[in-house]
Amino acid sequence: MTHSSADDSSESEVADGVPAEPMSASNADIITFNDVKDPNLWVRPTTSPATIEIIDHDPAWADHFAEAAHRIRRALAPSGSVVGIDHVGSTSVPGLPAKPIIDIALVVADLTAEEDYVPALAEAGFVLTIREPAWYEHRMLKRLDPEPGQLDCNLHVFGPRCAEVARMRLFRDWLREHEDERGIYESAKRTAAEESNAVGETVMGYNARKQAAVRGIYHRIFEARDWV
Repeated sequence: MTHSSADDSSESEVADGVPAEPMSASNADIITFNDVKDPNLWVRPTTSPATIEIIDHDPAWADHFAEAAHRIRRALAPSGSVVGIDHVGSTSVPGLPAKPIIDIALVVADLTAEEDYVPALAEAGFVLTIREPAWYEHRMLKRLDPEPGQLDCNLHVFGPRCAEVARMRLFRDWLREHEDERGIYESAKRTAAEESNAVGETVMGYNARKQAAVRGIYHRIFEARDWV
């Protein structure tokens, strides 16, 4: 097994000349999943589960990410807290069907200093929805009321050198480069959505149903890099 940091060449947007290394992590951390049985969410869903809709890829999703990333950078510029921003999730993979929700990974200098980013992001339309202390101190903000022409966004906030951010980027890049793996993941997504919709599950249930396929893809990524 090699021990260098993961290759972080990507479309990462780096603020104020800060190098991209904080968007990566050690290989040992990347291959070790932090599975939390009870996430102990700060805010749990209270509304009825919405139908999980998987639609064909829309090239405009990249533009939606760019608009949201610009809004985030502008909101956080005074605090200087931004380390990097990446488009992640299925909408970041050309040719891959997805839920029409833009997933963004935001890395901030100090994740626990919420005063540096939560109020400013709220003013920009992103509302703190989830706090997961046991899972990389993850915060998720949602754009709940997008303006006409905008899409909903899930803004995932992590600290520097977080393994989950590195995995998100590896997964995205692997699917971009491997059509066969996109097909495997698409099939898993459509099956999971159909099964979850049939029993009225939330997105958490949908994610659990496709986890085996996701872990299989990750294992092949790690094998290709001689990490396992």
